[in-house]
Amino acid sequence: MKTIASTAFVHESSYVDMPVAIGADTKIWHFCHVLPECEIGYGCSFGQNCVIGPRVKIGNNVKVQNNISIYEGVEIEDDVFLGPSCVLTNVTNPRSQVVRKTLYERTLLRRGCSIGANATIVCGIIIGRYAFVGAGAVVHNDVPDYALMLGVPAKQKGWMSRHGHVLKSPDSEGVMVCPESGLRYQQKGAVLTCLDISEDTSLPEELTIGQKTYDEFK
Repeated sequence: MKTIASTAFVHESSYVDMPVAIGADTKIWHFCHVLPECEIGYGCSFGQNCVIGPRVKIGNNVKVQNNISIYEGVEIEDDVFLGPSCVLTNVTNPRSQVVRKTLYERTLLRRGCSIGANATIVCGIIIGRYAFVGAGAVVHNDVPDYALMLGVPAKQKGWMSRHGHVLKSPDSEGVMVCPESGLRYQQKGAVLTCLDISEDTSLPEELTIGQKTYDEFK
């Protein structure tokens, strides 16, 4: 049975079409529309003018900024950030005259990834854990964990730490250190992993509050 948690908040200007599942402490702000059969986890936030399509699955602690539509076929894991007006799609070759409602393509945004403002994610791909898609980028292929993707079409320009900093200066074993957290990352071939915390583990509480701006670490 799908329910709305008692501590969830839905602004009076928004519409929720039951049945849906909305977790504790999730906030849905002005002029949003939540369609039936979707599942939204706890601690999420949806800014103004968002649409969550039918049968969409969204994890916990997902931050969705203003003017975003999340269509059927999109799946979002925990701790994902969607920047203002970013675009998600569900059909590669849409035509008004050709109905493809049974052919929606799956797009998976994996845990902790960030999608920048006005970026476009072409459907049918996977955005890896903690990947970082820059503002305005257009992504049409799978993205590795921790990859920094920039441009049109988007290309990998480096690696980003879990705290959102470019990783530089690998040592002889390919180990790089995040300047904010001190967490170590190691590259082996085309794969980057964190040596200190599993990609599926939450950050320790002391590492969840930023202390300096991005420019201060440059």
